[in-house]
Amino acid sequence: MDSAEIQALTQAIIHQHGAAFGAQLHHDANSVELTPQPLPPALRNEPAYLAALQACSALGFIAVDAETLAQAWQRQSERTNQFDATHWPDEPRDFGLSSAAPAQAFAHCPRNLGLYGVLPTAEWVGRMARAGVPTVQLRFKSDDKAAVAREIKAAVQAVKGTNAHLFINDHWQAALDAGAYGIHVGQEDLDVIGRRDLETIRTSGTRFGVSTHGYAEMVRAHAVQPSYIALGAVFPTTLKKMATAPQGLSRLAAYVRLMKQYPLVAIGGISEDMFPAVRATGVGSIAVVRALVNAPDPEAAAKNLLERMQAAA
Repeated sequence: MDSAEIQALTQAIIHQHGAAFGAQLHHDANSVELTPQPLPPALRNEPAYLAALQACSALGFIAVDAETLAQAWQRQSERTNQFDATHWPDEPRDFGLSSAAPAQAFAHCPRNLGLYGVLPTAEWVGRMARAGVPTVQLRFKSDDKAAVAREIKAAVQAVKGTNAHLFINDHWQAALDAGAYGIHVGQEDLDVIGRRDLETIRTSGTRFGVSTHGYAEMVRAHAVQPSYIALGAVFPTTLKKMATAPQGLSRLAAYVRLMKQYPLVAIGGISEDMFPAVRATGVGSIAVVRALVNAPDPEAAAKNLLERMQAAA
């Protein structure tokens, strides 16, 4: 197949999926702007792979995600014996996601973690747990190990007598020591936590959640078989400097179709009015920060968001 024919396949993909995955230029609080990305070096020569690599780059997927998608599109074409520009890859085996060993998975957690409050202190954790928020995360930032240990122990105590599941962000050893329900880490933490430490967390029965920001990171997260996977940032957020652009609802829905074997948490700039649209993608949980900690009446805000979660179910 010559370059003109490959270009025709590329344009077919863009034509079919440009409205969903291409640039979305809006000017509201939930806007997502995706711009074409540089074409990464090709690692294969097959037409389906080359066409998908070009198309996904043009649709705004960063290099590692365009590569992951192109490989999946090639496998999809080989598996079905045809190139189908209309079918965006969403079969786990085409991404290499079907070979994990169940015995090596982390402990299970509920598929629907519900409203997920990401909170700065143990006091906030206790307040929101008592307000009925079913999943809470302590994201306590400090370089003082003693202060971190105290705050985590206080957070574990704060959820006692409630039904809330408590995850600790980053500080996995202190979380194990305090007996927390779970640990949440980012992609960068997977570079730091060694295989032996991951095994320590796994064998303890502690739940383990991992943040992801696109296809390549989802594949990487699957390799450790966490208890749940967080998908984001869905919309623009000022709380954390993100290495990738906001993903938007169409990408989120595609991620959910691919990763449906896991409990999934949507996170990043999700306002109350977007709860129905986010829940419609199939995620079982929505994580919020400012919607709780910046609210004039956090308990009332929690009650309202819980009602919105229920209504959108």
